[in-house]
Amino acid sequence: MINHVNVTALILMVGLLIPPAFAQSSAKQKRKVKDFGSSLKRLKWDPVNKEARETYRPTNGTSSDEDVIRFETTLVASSLLVTDRQGRPVRGLTVNDFAITEDGVPQQVGHFFLGDNVNRPRSIALIIDYSRSQFPYIKDSVEAAKVFVDKLSPLDRIAVITDDVELLVDFTSDKSAVKKRLDSLIERTKGSKGFLGIGDKHTHFGRSAQYSALMATLKEAFDEEDERPIIVFQTDGDELEYLRDSIIVPSVPPGVTPELRAELQEEVEERKKLQLASVTEFSLDDVYREIEKSRATIYTIIPGLRLLGLPREQQLQRLRQEDERTITTWLEASPPKVREAFQQRQDERRKKLIPEVLEATLEEKIKLQSTLFEVANLSGGWAEFLETQSQANQIYSRILADLNLRYIVGYYPTNKERDGKRRKISIEVKGHPDYVISGRRSYYAPQ
Repeated sequence: MINHVNVTALILMVGLLIPPAFAQSSAKQKRKVKDFGSSLKRLKWDPVNKEARETYRPTNGTSSDEDVIRFETTLVASSLLVTDRQGRPVRGLTVNDFAITEDGVPQQVGHFFLGDNVNRPRSIALIIDYSRSQFPYIKDSVEAAKVFVDKLSPLDRIAVITDDVELLVDFTSDKSAVKKRLDSLIERTKGSKGFLGIGDKHTHFGRSAQYSALMATLKEAFDEEDERPIIVFQTDGDELEYLRDSIIVPSVPPGVTPELRAELQEEVEERKKLQLASVTEFSLDDVYREIEKSRATIYTIIPGLRLLGLPREQQLQRLRQEDERTITTWLEASPPKVREAFQQRQDERRKKLIPEVLEATLEEKIKLQSTLFEVANLSGGWAEFLETQSQANQIYSRILADLNLRYIVGYYPTNKERDGKRRKISIEVKGHPDYVISGRRSYYAPQ
């Protein structure tokens, strides 16, 4: 017998696990996110196991283990998009149309509703990159995000997070407040002298900590009240270079002249020093694991020209176009007194863009874009490129259409073991092996 005044009912949510209370979901006020980014401070890189470890876990009180009643029944839910062979969404399915197995063992579907159910509010975290690398796209990115906000349903809640790992706006349904704060990002980059006034002491850009912001969002932004967690990840993802065990390894490309090699080697050494000084306490694999542990569906929007899947010559051509666009944008925004010096520096830099250097740069850019696609795919979402502002409405309309066309399907696992292991999910539409199902394929059990 437990002898105490207050008994804490603890429902454990890990990965795709959500409490049965979702069956009676309501649009009550979402809790405020406190001390955003604090989870990153608890991470410590383990060089032996090659993974991030938490140094401690915060507690919500002083209750001992004997004061806790643990409910062993948890619900595994996944947001699914079903299409036919032509890529057309399949509508009109019911709970009886789905068959689920976990690690090959059949499961009973016990949770089901449609994505366009307006009585089921969505909790959306918008991560927006306004760093210097995004300079040519900042205004387009903000305008695109505002288009998205306008299209949300009245009960939907949205938070805005920057690449400073800053909670710019906590979860709210106040669209005007969200758009006003988004506009403030442009104001930050202006400074006090005209539009995007370069060189002014008040000018501020984000610090390119996009994956850090994503990790903090996955760990802190959502809780058991969020029945439909969604992340819109709008970035070029260049923090990839500074993650532990980075797949971006600076090096001098082969085939350059001895004179240029010496100059490029100096630049490589400076990049390596910066990598060492700015390295995170987590790796890309840690990001992938956290995505699998989360229930959130991620849609990645990549401001810039698409390089993936194109012929090599077209990729190199687009890389040059991107470079010229960046230079032109910076020149137009620079005060006259610094414009000439900036132009001279860029002219010198162009001389180094020989084919070997362009090839090396292209390989890094492709890694950045490929990783952003994998982040989305792993969560059951998808990625798209924002090449011009005119595409904003189309991209965000597609995200909302995708959300509305989804089926939220869940089950109570027959495997009750709390072993913290990764479990594979297989979902099919009965009698339709030709249908393509987009959604999560795994989750981590409680531990």
